[in-house]
Amino acid sequence: MKILLTISYVGTGYSGYQLQGDKPTIALMLNRAVKKAFGVECNVTGCSRTDKGVHAIGYCATVEPKNKDEKITVPIDKVPIALNTALPCDICVLSAKEVSDEFHARYSVKKKEYVYKIRTSPIKDPFLAGRVLEYGKSISDEAFEKMQAGAKQFIGTHKFDAFMSSGSQIEDTTRTVYKSYLTRKGDIIEFHVVADGFLYNMVRIMVGTLLAIEKGKINENTISWIISLKERKNAGSTARPDGLYLKKIYY
Repeated sequence: MKILLTISYVGTGYSGYQLQGDKPTIALMLNRAVKKAFGVECNVTGCSRTDKGVHAIGYCATVEPKNKDEKITVPIDKVPIALNTALPCDICVLSAKEVSDEFHARYSVKKKEYVYKIRTSPIKDPFLAGRVLEYGKSISDEAFEKMQAGAKQFIGTHKFDAFMSSGSQIEDTTRTVYKSYLTRKGDIIEFHVVADGFLYNMVRIMVGTLLAIEKGKINENTISWIISLKERKNAGSTARPDGLYLKKIYY
């Protein structure tokens, strides 16, 4: 029996999703909760890495007994409750469903959606600390439109070398971006992006580049040119992890 979990978490207090020895990670907390709730040793497989301080709205992971002769006896509709009683308050299992043995949490993924939240007020909100990028100033309508124009140029199939952290060992940098746009509501600007995959820090570098447009350091019409040059130095800085959320996994 293989179970697909959809999970939401605040990543502020964790060193990312993946296991890193005894460091506090989402995977470590999830593994401990699974063992306590199910009483059997299980393989827990996540859909993706997320970095230190990054959050998730709809992260996915599969759980299955390591020993094929053992079973998870908790009814599927009770799995979220069973796991949530064993998880800390900043991690929550939203839903659970049974999937086939062939299903893979990572390799069956077709698309991923991220959202990055920017707060544009000069006054900080203590209740959003660590959960948004506090930009510290307002962004004009004109600058917002320029950022929007720049975001549209990410759409398509490109080699995104310029939007990958220096030192990354990934050789195939081709990714297809299906959606890339900004929304605005009150003091919050959100950058939404959907792609078939993402390079290391790709979304955060995209955001840093869009904010460089707002500052007048990069022209909004040069994003395609920056992509074509495939050099990290031409894109903007890497935005902080605080505002980044893995929103949805498409299977």
